[in-house]
Amino acid sequence: MGNSDRPTVVIAGATGFLGTALREALRGQYRVVALTRSPIRARRNTGRREGEEWKHCDLFSPHEIEKRLQGADYAFYLAHSVHPSARLTQAEVADLDLLMADNFARSAAAQDVKQILYVGGLVPDDIPRETLPPRIRSRLEIQSTLGSTSVPLTTLRAGLIVGPGGTWLRLLLNLVRRLPAMLLPKWTEAQTQPIFVKDAIRGLITCLGEPQHYNKTYDVGGPDRMTYREMLQRTARALGLRPRPMATVPFDAPHLSKAWIRVFSGGPWSIVDPIVDSLRFQSVVSENPLQRYLEPGATPFEEAIQKSVTEDGRPLPNPRSALRTEDDAAIREDSVARSVQRLPLPPGYTARDVAHEYIRWLPRFGWPLLKCSVVGKRVCKFQLRPFGLTLLEMTYAPDQSPEGRHLFYVTGGMLADLTKGPEGRLEFRRAMNGEYIITAVHDFAPMLPWYVYNATQALAHLFVMNRFGHHLEQLSNTIPAEGRITDEIDPTEEGQPVWH
Repeated sequence: MGNSDRPTVVIAGATGFLGTALREALRGQYRVVALTRSPIRARRNTGRREGEEWKHCDLFSPHEIEKRLQGADYAFYLAHSVHPSARLTQAEVADLDLLMADNFARSAAAQDVKQILYVGGLVPDDIPRETLPPRIRSRLEIQSTLGSTSVPLTTLRAGLIVGPGGTWLRLLLNLVRRLPAMLLPKWTEAQTQPIFVKDAIRGLITCLGEPQHYNKTYDVGGPDRMTYREMLQRTARALGLRPRPMATVPFDAPHLSKAWIRVFSGGPWSIVDPIVDSLRFQSVVSENPLQRYLEPGATPFEEAIQKSVTEDGRPLPNPRSALRTEDDAAIREDSVARSVQRLPLPPGYTARDVAHEYIRWLPRFGWPLLKCSVVGKRVCKFQLRPFGLTLLEMTYAPDQSPEGRHLFYVTGGMLADLTKGPEGRLEFRRAMNGEYIITAVHDFAPMLPWYVYNATQALAHLFVMNRFGHHLEQLSNTIPAEGRITDEIDPTEEGQPVWH
């Protein structure tokens, strides 16, 4: 079958260890479009393999995602925001992930993609959602968001995925290799069911393009159930090391566990912290048709370990690591900022309402120094009142403001440098079925010297958005449950812009 006759599959997160294994499995049967946020990786990988096309894609830009999804039959969402995408990022990882997933889901719907496939995490059955660790809650939010449009979603939920270059596997191998004996917290007695990466990929491909798997969620795992304590011993055995003496203490001590793993595994805190939070809960697979299909031919745990390490038992590098230094240097050279906050959405408010409320509220909050004026019902100028100096100018983008999103581009002002990088933008995004509003500044290039900006304007923005969140919370407490009554803005009040 010629490449033009094959179905087109787009993979967001194509450079990770899961995305790399998926690309290899799909090659020859599908036309693969691999998305990466790194322009360096896109250039280096272009043309290396037949039937595989690489494209740079900013997952914070719905407009760009739509272009990359043109002609796609199916789409895999394997992306995350653990690694930085800007020189300064003011955001929780969960909020960045939520925003990216919303962008991807909306764009897939706009391009009539037939199916989205996603790999999330196993969810403990006996734990209330509000008490789940942030990493698991975030994955549930991503799943809910990806499934919120007309595009059918298929979700595979897996615990620990064993494979070459996997981040958590590197932590595990380093712990076992470096520690001759271990004192373990109580949570290591919880059960887990790890799965080899190729078995997880087999599950994804089984569901790909099959309508009976649309809008379904499946737990997947390997053939072996074990405690984390047993996992450590079996890893040592797979590596040919002598058994590690172990003792279990009768308490969890999560903070001590994180510090201990951070020191002896060499992993960064941004990785260790969420992993330990999610490992502390029992995560085994619930019975389902896909698991019954996968388990008979699934790879045993110790064999999976041996297939994921070098001959001397060391972890194989993550596929992303080869160009990480160049990526970091490019991010530093661009010197743009990203700031994302999750705020309460008052009952009955839309993204447009919140954007208008922000423009009304900010001059009041900044009085007597700040003034806001609207020119031609499109351009909003924030000015320093005593001198009439325009600090920032934003232009409304109606063509990129569908229902649920209100977008402005930064088009001028003393505080913005428009000579480098993409145009900065401010957006208001309704998320999680109206539970939250996401406010986000993307690709903002400051005019101030970088370290001065960090210590002044960036902190001021964070403070302002925090206070605006308190303002929205007060509105939520005063507005009736059925929602707001009026959408009118009084043009006669001092400092109140008229907006249509």
